[in-house]
Amino acid sequence: MKKNLETLCVQAGWTPKKGEPRVLPIYQSTTFKYETSEQMARLFDLEEAGYFYTRLANPTNDAVASKINALEGGVGCVLTSSGQAANFYAVFNICGAGDHFITSNTIYGGTYNLFGVTLKKLGIECTFVDPEWDDERIEAEFRPNTKCFFGETISNPGGNVFDIERFAKMAHKHGVPLIVDNTFATPINCRPFEWGCDIVTHSTTKYMDGHATQVGGAVVDSGNFDWDAYAEKFPGLTTPDESYHGLTYTKTFGKQAYITKLVSQLMRDLGSIPAPQNSFLLNLGLETLHLRMPRHCENAQRVAEWLEKNEKVAWVNYCGLKGNKYYDLAQKYLPNGSCGVIAFGLKGSKEEAIRFMDNLDFIAIVTHVADARTCVLHPASHTHRQLSDEQLLEAGVRPDLIRLSVGIENCDDIIADLEQAMKKM
Repeated sequence: MKKNLETLCVQAGWTPKKGEPRVLPIYQSTTFKYETSEQMARLFDLEEAGYFYTRLANPTNDAVASKINALEGGVGCVLTSSGQAANFYAVFNICGAGDHFITSNTIYGGTYNLFGVTLKKLGIECTFVDPEWDDERIEAEFRPNTKCFFGETISNPGGNVFDIERFAKMAHKHGVPLIVDNTFATPINCRPFEWGCDIVTHSTTKYMDGHATQVGGAVVDSGNFDWDAYAEKFPGLTTPDESYHGLTYTKTFGKQAYITKLVSQLMRDLGSIPAPQNSFLLNLGLETLHLRMPRHCENAQRVAEWLEKNEKVAWVNYCGLKGNKYYDLAQKYLPNGSCGVIAFGLKGSKEEAIRFMDNLDFIAIVTHVADARTCVLHPASHTHRQLSDEQLLEAGVRPDLIRLSVGIENCDDIIADLEQAMKKM
């Protein structure tokens, strides 16, 4: 029976049998018992599925991963200890020393630093491109050793909408997968696989959790990219893995090749797993995701319209506004709403913007974004402060940009708080 997203949010992942707990249990155990040495050996050789060590698999983690996989419409999902870990694993699973990949430059500052600085230390080169460039200019950046293209459905913090179908076609033309971070939209508002994307990542810390109670990430594979068709580009998937007695992932696991390699190699060796307790909390958040996202979008739309008319506001970027440059893309990919995050700038100096934020009442200045509580941040001073002025502009982060994450409180109260803080500027 095919189920709608609302039902999947509540029901997917955990299907208890007779006498089992109705609510997903927390399997707070590092290890699992077997009767014979041979049973354990077959697990280590990837000849059987099962649980033997939580770094590789845990029933609580797997149940929540299964729910996210169902929501995105993938063939497999792995939870990670953070959204940063998810983006790292998604790329590192197919890139090694000497390889290259391309990414949109309007991505989260931490991801920008991960791709542009840390991966470079591992011998992986990244080219940042402006999604506003024409196809010819972007395609000129592809190389023989390019392994993937990366973007965010809705960029953090700028709020730009990524043209998924356009970049999926471009990536596939050059024989590489498109990876999309779908954190802000969530599968409630956009399912990138339906537009040609191959791999989706999430910071589950954000809307999926929705209550700022756990840090986590997820990688979901569509199963649609044909690794064998470009075997020379992806030897890690299409040639024997000597650490598993010469097993070849695409031959042995088919559409599960990418996810199986991610778990059996990267989790085995790097171990960025979530605690089962965190996955339990994430699952509680997922159960109400379909209820919260419409409220976030409804509130954000009202706030964005209010900001747009306010004489103290210099500019607003929210794709739900009819005059916004991303409005048409949003109608295509996000017809039911985008997210609760608004980027805007105030007239006046940076100091006045800081004074505005300091004068807010219940809207809090926090590093976090995308949960039930309305919060605010000045990215150039906070999340993106590791970037140079030039890099800030390349990433679409203007010096005056304020990131407002609209929560699910009463919208009149949110607007009243913004208004009283602006009066004190």
